[in-house]
Amino acid sequence: MSGQAGAGRVGRPRTRGRAAGAGTAREEILRAAAALFGEFGYAATSTRAIADRVGVRQASLYYHFAGKDEILAELLEGSVRPTLDVVDAVRAVAGDPAAALYALVVADVETLLAGPPGIAALYTAPEVRQPRFDLFREHRQDLLAVYTELAADLVPADHPVTPQVAGAACMHLVEMVGALPSRPDLGGQIALCCLGVVGITGEGADRAARTAARVAQPAT
Repeated sequence: MSGQAGAGRVGRPRTRGRAAGAGTAREEILRAAAALFGEFGYAATSTRAIADRVGVRQASLYYHFAGKDEILAELLEGSVRPTLDVVDAVRAVAGDPAAALYALVVADVETLLAGPPGIAALYTAPEVRQPRFDLFREHRQDLLAVYTELAADLVPADHPVTPQVAGAACMHLVEMVGALPSRPDLGGQIALCCLGVVGITGEGADRAARTAARVAQPAT
């Protein structure tokens, strides 16, 4: 059985029909792969197992992705790139670093929640340290730099935590979103936690949240 599809042709038929509301075949593959990577690890998950989980033949999976490296790369990149794309707008419109941090956290949480569950848990997989995932690691470092810069603007001189630690702590608070109970204002709750990390609580945190909420409308 060949793993290649001819130009302009779709892959081989599904072994079962697509569930209603399941999304495109590509999205189904990404969700199935993310679930399997989380359950069994990246190394132990085969493209055949991913195809079986989706309900397609392996040849159909290769029509959408060259292999599981490409699948993982897209999952990882999709968990950071959308947030990076709005960083400049968030910082410019928000005007003050506290509101910018709040807005950034909410946007980052929304990015992670929009993708398949458990992507952040893959960040520490040994395979992600390999050169083929350099772009993702570079983009994640870019995002960490933004968190750190905002923390540096906000942490008071007598704060016991350095901006580097505070920025990293905020980023990791966001990345644990998949392990938290779902609630409508989860992004805002995590954003308030991050403001607390840099020493902003009470009315200062409320003001940042209100400002971020006002600037979020034009950005969407």
